[in-house]
Amino acid sequence: MPTVSSDLLDGVRAAGPLQLGIAPFGLVAGVAAVEQGLSVAHALGFSSVVFAGASQLAMIELLGADAPLAIVVGTAVVINLRTMMYSASIAPYFRDLTARSKALASYLLTDQAYAVSIARYGRDGETDRFAYYVGAGASLWLVWQVTTVAGALLGSGLPPEWGFDFAAPLVFLALLVPTLKDRASGASCLVGGLVATGVVVAGVPFHLDIIVAAVVGVLAGLAVDSLGGDA
Repeated sequence: MPTVSSDLLDGVRAAGPLQLGIAPFGLVAGVAAVEQGLSVAHALGFSSVVFAGASQLAMIELLGADAPLAIVVGTAVVINLRTMMYSASIAPYFRDLTARSKALASYLLTDQAYAVSIARYGRDGETDRFAYYVGAGASLWLVWQVTTVAGALLGSGLPPEWGFDFAAPLVFLALLVPTLKDRASGASCLVGGLVATGVVVAGVPFHLDIIVAAVVGVLAGLAVDSLGGDA
């Protein structure tokens, strides 16, 4: 009888606490889909193909407004440009994988799967990196699909006072706090956060504020690090 890799199970466990934020976010995506006229089957198909929370919500809103398909797709691409940075960062760990495994890794790439995997790789060089990553990514994928369907079935029956709008920010805060280990990471967080909230780049078109904030935040961290920011 085949055994399940302990590293894969570790990945599932590492993603577990984050599911508390992913689940309500998925419910919101499902509700938004049916409110814009998509069927439950369409909502599931959409969620399975796109598998990206923020861009899914943006695309659903644009589809509901009868925006041109090029605008819908372009918006999703821009919002997900940050995953290029994730890919570049995690790619060295997957260098020896087959093309099929790399394709699966790229499909499962999310903010959460990337964050927990990179944190583990930095601590433990003996980890089966792909198994750990798949454990985290696949469990996040499963919860996202299930909650999207649940949201689509429940529709507008979800009470607005439950405050699901806070789900996504809480997930990202849970990912962020453990990474603040020195002045360089703190500076990167602070500067990137200020830029992302529009203090510096208010009015940047095409949702590029996220990309601008990430680049500026990285540059700020590098600057502090070069000045001895590890203290």
